[in-house]
Amino acid sequence: MSLAVPVPQSPRRVLPGFGLSLGFTLAYLGLIVLIPLAAAFLKTAGMSWDEFTAAVAAPRVLASYRLSFFASFAAGLVNIFFGLIVAWVLVRYAFPGRRIVDALVDLPFALPTAVAGIALTAIYAKNGWVGQWLEPLGIKVAFTEIGVFVALTFIGLPFVVRTLQPVLLELEPEIEEAAASLGANRWETITRVILPELFPAMLTGFALAFARALGEYGSVVFISGNMPMRTEITPLLIITKLEQYDYRGATAIAVVMLVTSFLLLLLINLLQKWSRRYHRI
Repeated sequence: MSLAVPVPQSPRRVLPGFGLSLGFTLAYLGLIVLIPLAAAFLKTAGMSWDEFTAAVAAPRVLASYRLSFFASFAAGLVNIFFGLIVAWVLVRYAFPGRRIVDALVDLPFALPTAVAGIALTAIYAKNGWVGQWLEPLGIKVAFTEIGVFVALTFIGLPFVVRTLQPVLLELEPEIEEAAASLGANRWETITRVILPELFPAMLTGFALAFARALGEYGSVVFISGNMPMRTEITPLLIITKLEQYDYRGATAIAVVMLVTSFLLLLLINLLQKWSRRYHRI
């Protein structure tokens, strides 16, 4: 008498086979992402090295690089700190109006960037609600580098909060209680228990906020004043060159931004990978 050996069956999947799904994924990414980006590289490839260097290393362009990258980086760092506090309050505490506050976090997502820029300019101008109190102190926000920083912080906050919230929901409060029962004070609990668990998510939120800020245009163009060599961001400079029919110059600057952003995001992803491995050991 022979016994039939059951043949293990692969679990049923909602999507079709791997080959078809992978082919659709690559085709979609190619049409939406890779082909448009490749067009920028091909347009730039028609330039000589001297032309490319002159286009991407002009003093006005270098000034826009410094402002865009420094303001985006600074806004990302500030959003990590305040985004963590906002996410912590929304997850750990129950208070009246919490749902409203939680919805307000997504306001920069839904608000058109031009509307955000106009609103920030009206608030921080020297006769605005906030600007009129800062002006006597010698602090000018609108039409300065500070205004660029404020706008980039405004649009980047939701990325950090929404990245940290799911991780905080999985982080049980009992871990904090256990640390306290073992003699850890609040600072030790934060630095040795909570932050190591949140660090990969904080890096992800920073990367998303930083990348979003680098490409921001609408909310910055109003509050910055667009003064060359001072408050002119790189996306605005690209638009200016397109309006002047300097397509090669615009694509050359865009390629520099693209490559630099990709390298920075790659570095952040490597740091995330290292962080996960380090905390598993």
